Amino acid sequence: MTDPATPPAQPPSAVLLDGPWSHRDVAANGARFHIAELGDGPLVLLLHGFPQFWWTWRHQLVALADAGFRAVAMDLRGVGGSDRTPRGYDPANLALDVTGVIRSLGEPDAALVGHDLGGYLAWTAAAMRPKLVRRLAVASMPHPRRWRSAMLRDVKQTRAGSHIWGFQRPWIPERQLTADDGALVADLIHDWSGPRPPEDEALDNYRRAMCIPSAAHCAVEPYRWMVRSLARPDGIQFNRRMKRPVRVPTLHLHGSLDPVMRTRSAAGSGEYVEAPYRWRLFDGLGHYPHEEDPVAFSSELINWLKDPEPDR
Repeated sequence: MTDPATPPAQPPSAVLLDGPWSHRDVAANGARFHIAELGDGPLVLLLHGFPQFWWTWRHQLVALADAGFRAVAMDLRGVGGSDRTPRGYDPANLALDVTGVIRSLGEPDAALVGHDLGGYLAWTAAAMRPKLVRRLAVASMPHPRRWRSAMLRDVKQTRAGSHIWGFQRPWIPERQLTADDGALVADLIHDWSGPRPPEDEALDNYRRAMCIPSAAHCAVEPYRWMVRSLARPDGIQFNRRMKRPVRVPTLHLHGSLDPVMRTRSAAGSGEYVEAPYRWRLFDGLGHYPHEEDPVAFSSELINWLKDPEPDR
């Protein structure tokens, strides 16, 4: 494994996947981030989750661009074509990555759309840098304070998130994720999806991206911080900071069959939103609704983005 502090000179070909979008790098928060972008108009910044990279938003990039938006999907720190730094994987710093990319793109603000870990960071960015977030859409992830409470107090959620507890072991998770050319990555995505998982081609792309040197280590580092900091001063301080309400219109999307993040855990996040809040539950979908039914997901997102007065 290469030193995580030594990033590749350019994004590896495993993540520079062809399509109508264009690829480039932007500098933000002391690191370099790979983005795929398409379209012109108000900025919509898409944040992927685990164990994926920007490619998870391929359907939404096209749909959003066709609807008149500037759609940008970024690789989070340490993943895909972005820098793999030796540190900086706490959610506060990762959220600054996100808001830094907004500034680097020359935009005054953005509608943030996050899934899974990307959703956690989107919640965080909206609370920490509200002037840079125009609207917030989160899929398959509760508000950070709801996540913390569910993981500690709900036995069923603790079991559903067993992989996060497993990530606390040193080096073993990295070896498991990259063994057999990333076979576990495909297994996890398949198991966490509903009856319509992503196509095999997409799963192969996720496997290859996880096998980029040091990517697996960087992909699990945020989850290590989330658990190990629970009783530490930095984690307690972060939890207190997240009491600050979100004051932008928020769309919360969830699959009814999500086995990783229970509906009960995600529901109720609206208590941290002092703005129009819309909850949308997709029947028959799992943890990846934007890939399992991209048409329904994109339609819901775009209609909400275009709604001048989204309802509560």
